Amino acid sequence: MVMTETRTLNLKEVEETISKAIKKVGAKKENELCKYIPMTSGGYMHHFTLKKLKHKNPAQLAELISQYIINSDRPSIIAPKSRAPRGSRKRKDQITFSRIQLERMLNIARLAGDKEIISLLSPKKSLASYKRELIQAIRQNRVEQELWNGYSESASVFNMLNAEAQ
Repeated sequence: MVMTETRTLNLKEVEETISKAIKKVGAKKENELCKYIPMTSGGYMHHFTLKKLKHKNPAQLAELISQYIINSDRPSIIAPKSRAPRGSRKRKDQITFSRIQLERMLNIARLAGDKEIISLLSPKKSLASYKRELIQAIRQNRVEQELWNGYSESASVFNMLNAEAQ
């Protein structure tokens, strides 16, 4: 019971400290105070961290606010933590091939007769384009096993997706 009284006192003190800091900075919300409190990892404090400190360790939050905002002559906004741009992380486990290299590998797989590798390396087409090409091949009295394999694979994926949607 004594601990809860101390905690409510600390929360009241923190609320007073926050309101003083908001007035000094001219902010509208308490989340805007985060930009004035630096973090050891770089950048400024995240608003979730501010809320967490407010409830779990209000004395530390009051100390940080008074140190960087209230006791500072001119509190300054901290630059945000620098982050890597999106898509900049290189994947080391994936091999990328140029179009020419892919075509060469596809021709090698065709010569070897490896249907699995052929289907993996072949460019993926829509079900409608497979149908169109199969109909053309049938009209020309041609049998293309690759085309049929692609059509059947595309149709099974299409049917599976339709079954999941229902």
